[in-house]
Amino acid sequence: MEPNKISLKSLCASLAQIIGVEKPEFAEDAYEPLTEYAKNTFGGKCADRIFMYNPDAIAQWIYEKYPHLVQEATDVSGFKVPFCTVMPSVTPVCFGTMYTGAEPSIHGITRYEKPVIKIDSIFDAMIRAGKKCAIVSTGADSMSKIFLEREMDYFIFETAEEVTAKASELIIEDEYDFIAVYNAKYDALMHKFGPESIEALSELRANSKEFATYDVLIRNHWKNHNTLLGFAMDHGCHEIDGGCGSHGLDMWEDLNIMHLYKAYGASEK
Repeated sequence: MEPNKISLKSLCASLAQIIGVEKPEFAEDAYEPLTEYAKNTFGGKCADRIFMYNPDAIAQWIYEKYPHLVQEATDVSGFKVPFCTVMPSVTPVCFGTMYTGAEPSIHGITRYEKPVIKIDSIFDAMIRAGKKCAIVSTGADSMSKIFLEREMDYFIFETAEEVTAKASELIIEDEYDFIAVYNAKYDALMHKFGPESIEALSELRANSKEFATYDVLIRNHWKNHNTLLGFAMDHGCHEIDGGCGSHGLDMWEDLNIMHLYKAYGASEK
């Protein structure tokens, strides 16, 4: 296999276009099939809510090899995008690109480190447009650190279970225009036991079920909004000696990821 042709760099501008804000300064052009899917669903209008679920390290090859373990997420989705992430294919680098639309050399994270990104991001674009944003993440992870220092809300917890509970609460409260929710558990178990271990695959299924739960909550509590829901991982993974897992290499196993999206018009829920 080879790396996918659609660059993750195109996602940020796509999200900006879908919700009707100017794309961040350094973002590459939008992936038009995704924006057209949302536009057609919304009857030519923009979204007024985006909910991004960010599970870590779920490779496209894992998604395709174990479809029964992601069935709930697949059933929810209406549009798939086979993205190629950026190098090095490690978490802070890839999420930096996902939410700035820029090359790692431009957003400033080019290895596994977690400084605050200073360039324009999707969060800055939303804030300029008067929209309310939130990140919900476990502490010490990339998403809890690299987009700090912005006029938005950060809900940082010790456990993934607390993250899930807070994200669910935010949906029910219906006060935010853009929510990014991070889940590190597949990545953690993949590193320790291997990408196809029972421990990691159990978490894969848990991620799928969690996404489906968010879908139910959104359909029930965001009925008055045009909404885009995304199942959007950062990079893939591969097995290494000793049966453990890793990522970060310029190889299709680490680069290829399958994002899932669902657009709901306000009258559809």
